Amino acid sequence: MAPPSGNAFREAIETNTTGLDYEVKMSKVEANNKPARSGAGSIGKYGIHSSNGVYELLECLVCTNLMYPPIFQCPNGHTLCSSCKLRVQNTCPTCRYELGNIRCLALEKVAESLEVPCRYQTLGCHDIFPYYSKLKHEQHCRFRSYNCPYAGSECSVTGDIQTLVDHLKDDHRVDMHDGFTFNHRYVKSNPHEVENATWMLTVFNCFGRQFCLHFEAFQLGMVPVYMAFLRFMGDEKEAKRFSYSLEVGAHSRKLTWQGIPRSIRESHRKVRDSQDGLIIPRNMALYFSGSDKEELKLRVTGRIWKEE
Repeated sequence: MAPPSGNAFREAIETNTTGLDYEVKMSKVEANNKPARSGAGSIGKYGIHSSNGVYELLECLVCTNLMYPPIFQCPNGHTLCSSCKLRVQNTCPTCRYELGNIRCLALEKVAESLEVPCRYQTLGCHDIFPYYSKLKHEQHCRFRSYNCPYAGSECSVTGDIQTLVDHLKDDHRVDMHDGFTFNHRYVKSNPHEVENATWMLTVFNCFGRQFCLHFEAFQLGMVPVYMAFLRFMGDEKEAKRFSYSLEVGAHSRKLTWQGIPRSIRESHRKVRDSQDGLIIPRNMALYFSGSDKEELKLRVTGRIWKEE
């Protein structure tokens, strides 16, 4: 991924995990950056595969998604979903007749008798549902795709965990480290110039799972603060099986935080706004950095463990 344009500043991050030393140079990621590759690793449409022609009748002729009430039809019997009826400006895309408000009640009734698999069947969900219960289940299915957890850009890539791990490494150039302890030394010149910034420092592999460590600078009310927090690459139920701690300090003083990592089902912005992490006021961060307060030198240490 090409480095961001503009007056980006440089940070140096030193990471020490399981006895190994790492030093990485990073640039600020602006919120309006484009993702490195918008379609990489995307999970495609998972439709229903059956020889039964009824399923084909339930596919909208315009968007090809399965239709749910109200299902509309033109005077010649061509059907489409309610969303597409608005998109085609009330004109049948097949015969060009005016659609009106004719409901296809027979097709809606037939759909009630069907049982269908989840659209995420190929990702591991093998449950069968009544047709009209399928959509509600898919909104909360634990096998549904995850959004890319990269912070600082609107990345549209979705996929399973392994797809996103490869995507973070290859497209966003995120550092990957093995181990359940970490030691980041965050260095940045001219810290007073930063008001809002987002960084994703690294992904940790431990206990057979992946965890994303984030670091943000933003205004909390009128106070400029830094915040570090951890997100779990999995669903909410699994996330509760783990805990983590963060610590920052110097000069015989320290701030500590202990909590449960939040699932990447929740955006990094939602986690940040909930203040669920280690929050360091900028004045305190500069005090930890040294007496001159002209350069940020903040060492954040942490540990991840699995609850019994």
